[in-house]
Amino acid sequence: MLFFAQAVQEVAANTANASGSFKLSFVDTGVILVYLLAMAAMGIYFSKKNTGTEEYFVGGRSFGGWIIGLSLVGTSISSITFLSFPADAYKTAWLRYIPSLTLPIAIVIAILFFLPFFRRANITSAYEYLEDRFGPSIRSYGAFAFIVGQLFRVSIILYLVSLLINEMTGLAPWVCILIGGIFVAFYTIVGGIDAVIWTDVIQTLVLVAGGLICIGVIFWNVDGGMAEVFSTAWNDGKFAMADLEKVDVNGVTKEVMVQKDWGFSLTDKTVFMLLLTGLFAWLSEYATNQNIVQRYCASKNEKEARKAMIVCVASSLPIWAFFMFIGTALYVFFKHNGDPYAAAILTGEGGLKAENILPYFIMEYLPVGISGIVIAAAAAAAMSSLDSSINAISTVVVTDFYKRYFVKNREDKHYLKAAWIIATIAGLFMIFGAIILASVESKTLQDTAAIIASLLAAGLFGLFAIGFFTRAGDARAIWIGILFTVIFTGWTIVAKNPPENLDEQNKFIQMIYAVPFDLYYTGMLGNIIMFILGFIVGSVLGTKKDLTNLTVWDLERGADQEAVAVTASEKVNN
Repeated sequence: MLFFAQAVQEVAANTANASGSFKLSFVDTGVILVYLLAMAAMGIYFSKKNTGTEEYFVGGRSFGGWIIGLSLVGTSISSITFLSFPADAYKTAWLRYIPSLTLPIAIVIAILFFLPFFRRANITSAYEYLEDRFGPSIRSYGAFAFIVGQLFRVSIILYLVSLLINEMTGLAPWVCILIGGIFVAFYTIVGGIDAVIWTDVIQTLVLVAGGLICIGVIFWNVDGGMAEVFSTAWNDGKFAMADLEKVDVNGVTKEVMVQKDWGFSLTDKTVFMLLLTGLFAWLSEYATNQNIVQRYCASKNEKEARKAMIVCVASSLPIWAFFMFIGTALYVFFKHNGDPYAAAILTGEGGLKAENILPYFIMEYLPVGISGIVIAAAAAAAMSSLDSSINAISTVVVTDFYKRYFVKNREDKHYLKAAWIIATIAGLFMIFGAIILASVESKTLQDTAAIIASLLAAGLFGLFAIGFFTRAGDARAIWIGILFTVIFTGWTIVAKNPPENLDEQNKFIQMIYAVPFDLYYTGMLGNIIMFILGFIVGSVLGTKKDLTNLTVWDLERGADQEAVAVTASEKVNN
């Protein structure tokens, strides 16, 4: 979650500086409207299937691996991806693609160790496992952290995509928020997980189609085509694992490209450390994120769930690399076709940011009608993340709180209606949260949202890892681990914003802000602290819980992997 929060703060700051200067044609408007109406129609179509919560939350556990896999790709792509990947490659090189390379490792670990726990118990929420392993209070904490984090996340993503659409169309941000938010909320609320999965598949295909259109136009308009793009980019070091750094050149501070080394370092972004950070981020995603776990549960069986994860990694890495390459190709395109505005974006002149480059290219260089398709792709990038989060929020609220604590033993139709209401509330929160972010025109609220999400999610993967990989720990040990991990994360957040007169403060205040590592590694270190501290305290305090099928050491491998286990949470619910 902190990995996402850092990206949000950077992209929000950069995109907020964009100045909408383009006009949307009538044809482009029509293309976008047809796309939005098609998404809404899919919600209505799938609403006929939603006669119970089993269908609404997990699609009757009937999906094949290919469909789930492509929907996972869509869920992992947001407006941040659409903006930041091409922007990074255009401005710098391919350094920020490095964390993505560890996704295959995370997928293998998830298939071998995480997936069996979520499939064996026939669960709906990822946090049901936490109750079985540690008790109801830890389940509630995990579910609450997810809900709050996702509520802030959907508001920020909708806000970001409104800035993107505003940049490309000239429509007011609040208009973009209302249009995008209403359509996403509508088809998600009425269509449930069936609509979410199928629209995510379509949105993934639309996104790739939009990227292919962009790259095709670039190749067509560069003398020498694809060969020239690759040749120029290679000669200019645009495929390097390098980043811009400020260095002193003859007494003048300049930004130059610096190749990163492979060493271990907590104070610098090396290739190895970026790989390590990426691995922790992906492990957290595939072990603790309800958006992902819900896809495990929606698969026909464990075999199809494994296939889905393989499809996801086999699709995601090329798609992310493709969007990085779009940025690289844009660099060559504008080098061959001199454009003062693009040159200013590259140098940062006038406060222009790299995130402006793709919207500028779409509106200025793509033919009428084609621009509408690519703008629809940009909307798809956001919608595929938003719909998954809204449905997941509804699932977790009903499963982990409403049905668990407040209204027990009611007919299933009652819980289905509750799910609709909660999804509606989540959609309204998303829309109004995005409007507030747009109206304040300040990073303060964005930073606050990211900080809250980071604090609550601190060490969540470390918590699950204790459960999966050790026999130690109960609620007491986990709460101690959570406390210290939150304190650690809070300290790094404070240290990130030191006072202007820090040099004049006393030594104690200076020590508080003297963090001995790059703050980029906060999430990874937080999970390590959670795991080590929780394991040590748990080993000392011990546990009396029956751990059968709750740790990798106690899995009954000979048992039917698709059998419905009677878990502790089911016993409580009954």
